[in-house]
Parts: sequence; C-alpha cells; structure tokens
Amino acid sequence: MAATNNRSTPARLTSSATAKLPRALLLVFGLVYIFAGLYFRDPWKTDDIVGLATMMSALNEPGLAAWLPQVGNQAHAQDGPLVMWMGALFITLFSPFFALFTTPLDAIIISSRLPNLVWFGLMTGSVWYATYLLGRRPEAQPLPLPFGGEPPVKDYGRMIADAGLLLILATAGIMWRMHESSEVPALIAFQALAFYSIVRMLDRPMSGAISLGIALAGAFLARGMIGALPVMLAVLCAFIPPFGTLHQRRWLVLAMALAAALSAIWLLPALHFGPYWMQNWWLWHTDSLTWPQYKELLTLMRDLPWFLWPTWPFAILAVWQWRSWIKSPHIWLALMFALWPLVFMMFLADPFEPEYALLAVPSAVLAAFALPTLRRGAVNALDWFAVMCFSLTAVTVWLGWIALQAGWPAQIANNIARQTHGYEAVISWPALLVAMLGTATWIALVRWRLQHRPAALWRGTVLSAGGIITTWLLLVALWMPALDYVRSYRSVSADLANALHSTRQQNECVSTIGLGLGQRAAFYIYDNLTFSHDSGCPLVLVQTSPQALNEGYVALPGRATRQLWAGNRPAERKENFLLLRRSSQ
Repeated sequence: MAATNNRSTPARLTSSATAKLPRALLLVFGLVYIFAGLYFRDPWKTDDIVGLATMMSALNEPGLAAWLPQVGNQAHAQDGPLVMWMGALFITLFSPFFALFTTPLDAIIISSRLPNLVWFGLMTGSVWYATYLLGRRPEAQPLPLPFGGEPPVKDYGRMIADAGLLLILATAGIMWRMHESSEVPALIAFQALAFYSIVRMLDRPMSGAISLGIALAGAFLARGMIGALPVMLAVLCAFIPPFGTLHQRRWLVLAMALAAALSAIWLLPALHFGPYWMQNWWLWHTDSLTWPQYKELLTLMRDLPWFLWPTWPFAILAVWQWRSWIKSPHIWLALMFALWPLVFMMFLADPFEPEYALLAVPSAVLAAFALPTLRRGAVNALDWFAVMCFSLTAVTVWLGWIALQAGWPAQIANNIARQTHGYEAVISWPALLVAMLGTATWIALVRWRLQHRPAALWRGTVLSAGGIITTWLLLVALWMPALDYVRSYRSVSADLANALHSTRQQNECVSTIGLGLGQRAAFYIYDNLTFSHDSGCPLVLVQTSPQALNEGYVALPGRATRQLWAGNRPAERKENFLLLRRSSQ
C-alpha cells in the first residue's frame, strides 16, 4: 500500500503518553471479563441453550447428528458444525473430571463453555497483534516534535495495541455474547484472526495466507455464508488494486484455496449423506437475504449505537481525522472489515446481534487510532465521562440488589418483585465478597486517575474497560441467582418429565404445537425429552400464552382432548405449556 509522509499525520503525542501499561492489569482484565458470567448458571435461550443442545445431540443421538447439527431428533439447519464439534470434544474430554465434583449434567454444562476460553483468547490475541503491527507502520506514526520527545515506534505500537484490546473489552454489545455456547464467540474470533492475517500478509505473506485460510474456513464452519461472506468481501477489498502488491494478491489465492479445501471436508460429505439437512440449510441462507427495507435500516440505526458503545464514535472520528491517509493500511484494512458487514446487514431479512458482532473488532481497532488525534481536553472529558457513567451503573446495580434483599426503596423493590415472582432472595457470601472486591477495585482505579493524573493515553480506555467489567462483575455476582431463576427452564422441564412419566403409556409418542426451538432444546438438555414429527400422536405438548388461555384455549381441531398437565417457569408471564391427550375417537 502507498506510503504516506508521516510528518503531517494527525497523531500528535509525546513519549510520556505511551508509558507502558502493566501487563498484569491486562491479564486481570481479561480473566475477569471472560470468567465472570461463564459459570454458575444454567444455559439460557435461545442461542446459548440451542448451542449446548447440538453438542449433546452430537454425542447422544444416532445417525448424522455428529456431522449435521441437531436439537435432539430435529435438524437444526442453521450455522455450521464447528461450535458443535468443539463443544462435544470438550465435553468428552473434561466432563468426567467435573463430574467428580458436581452432577453429570452440570459437568456437561461446565465443559461445554470451555471453548469460550479458546474463542476469547483468539479474539484478544488477534486484535492486539494486528493493531500492534499496524501501529508500528510508518504511515501511522505521530508527527515528529520540533525538539524531539515523540514516542519510539515500538512504544507507540504497543500503546495503540493496548488501547485496541481494552476497547474490544469495553464494547457493550458483545459482553454477554462472548459468554454463551453459540456460534457468535467463534465468529468474532475468526474475523479477528482474518484481520490479523491480512495485516501479517503485508510483511509475511505466506504465514498470513495460511492463517487467513484457516480463519475464513472457521467463519464458514461457524455460521455458514451468512458469517463468512462479509469477512471474505472485506479480505478481497483489502488487496484490490492499487492496494497490496501482486505478490500479496497471489498469496491471497492460496488463502482462498485453503479455506475452500477445509470447508469442503465438511461440506461434501454433508451434501452426500444429509441432502434434507443441506436443503434446509441452503433455504435458511436464501430466506435470510432480501432487498434493503427501510424498517430494518431504522432498526439498525437504533440498535447499533448501543451495541457498539463506546467504540463507534471514535471509529467514525478516526476515519475523519485520518481521511487524507485513508489508503494507509491502519485505516483502510479496518474500514473494510467494518464497511462490508454493515453493507451485508442491509440485505438481511432480520439482522441481529450475531451480525452486529462483526462490527466490534474493526470498530475497536479504528477507535484506537483515533486516540492519538484527540486534544488533551477531549481526552480528559472522556475520562470523566467514563468515571461518572460506570460509577452510576455500579451504584444502580448495588441499589437494585439492596431493593431485592431488603425491600427498599419500595418502588424499585416492587418493580423487581414483579419480574421475579416467587423468588426467595438469598445472600451468597462468596459472591457478595467478589462484588465488594470488584467495587473496591473500581474505586481504587478512579482514585488513581484523580490523584496521579497520568499522562498515558491509555488511561481512558482503562477506565472504560474497567468500568464495564466492574458493572458486569457486579451483575453476575449479585444478580445471577435471580436471573437464573427467571430464565432457566430446569424446573419446568422436570415438571414436564414427571407428567410424562406418570401419564405416558408404552410406545406412545408426543408431538408438539407452537414449541419454540429454545424450549425444545431446554427439554432435551435437562430431561432428554424428544418429540415426534407425527401429527397423529396421542400426546401433544402445546406452547401457548396466558392471553390465549384467558380467551379460552380450545381443544385441538377435529379431536376431543383432555388436559394432563399445565406448567410454566415460576416468574414467566408470557408463555405456558399444556400437555394434552387426544381422544381415541
């Protein structure tokens, strides 16, 4: 890519602004981020619990369930098999060990989330090294100062990389998604690896091409073409003429060939042995595509700013500040990885967080390059905003927990009671201690900012990442029992299993009406319940709503029915389950 005169770049800072961030702090941030909320809870619908159901089906169900994702005996013709394979592998390897300390089911749940550590490590490592390599390039260097004192190239690159890593940790929208057993953490990780790979190809084309091929195949096997196509388009546009050399574009052909070969290892046998599954998989792709609709565009404009907070304003600012250097790798590459997922979303029928997630990595990288272009007053203002914003969120979490436990303030307590009907508040002293330690750490971080007034440019990103991680830690430490009570299907699944055990006669099948995919996955996970596709089964499980019941739920058309069981989650107000028996007449 074309070189640019670094003497006129918009980046201006001194060497003191690139003081080294302690590596231990980055490590602590990363460990707290990924482990908080990963365990000590049941899987929640929909993507989280469906992902676990496909892993268990791969191990338990006969036939092609280990090759083509299923939820029990029902094909799940979306996404790809990679997350299922990884989860099944980790369950096989580690669940016997965890079963020594807990129930077999909980051992499976714990083991199924170990791949998240792999995806998180791949994402953070790729973001850091890619940003570090870009930050060391001559086009990205700050303006030399008249009397010297500008930062060394290595220190500047490290500061930018640290900021990029902290900003991806501070991105609000992916916080929960990185902790679920779905394709989203894997997709973010492989997109980050693809981004690192094309950066690496600028100086080491062969190694970059190999890792790029692996990344593209991983994105395809994680979420099909819906996940892989935006990444592929970004990669192709990264090296279109005049960007990149002919030598680099030749290596790009190798990367594409490697990605195709790795994908074919799954795709060709799947086409041969599972034509019905593949037909529905292709139908999912085609049904997902449409022409842009103004309602969906308005939804994107409403949701994306919240999902990408706080990186998107800085990403836009970086493009503006570096607009004369937009053809430089540190802006162009990240811009392509942000632009194509955004364009692709406009042609999706129902874009949501799995698609939004592809904007997180490039937005964080671009935002990192905006920091050295900011004036001192703007940086200080952002520091104060982070301090006030996340101090307020931490106080809000604590206040809600106090209302849950003590019933004060009354208005807040009443609102919480409506959402957690039937829940008996308990205090987990280890969790309370963790919450207190997290709060004390945040107070110490704010005190450090007030007392020492550090010149390091990463201070704002430390405050943002530390604030959102503190808020997340408080939520999972203080609120996890109540959230699990509200969202878990464990109790209603046990009630349904008991009802079937007492009323089901030998060889009787059970069909369903209106049963959602997440609910089907939950009943399979907790009690190994599968349902027939035969519409003539004598037993029928119906998912309905309280409103429908109040209006008078009528028996199944054409056949008299008798209700055997009714149930729902204790705090659920929108769904009910009925087990009905058809008459023999």
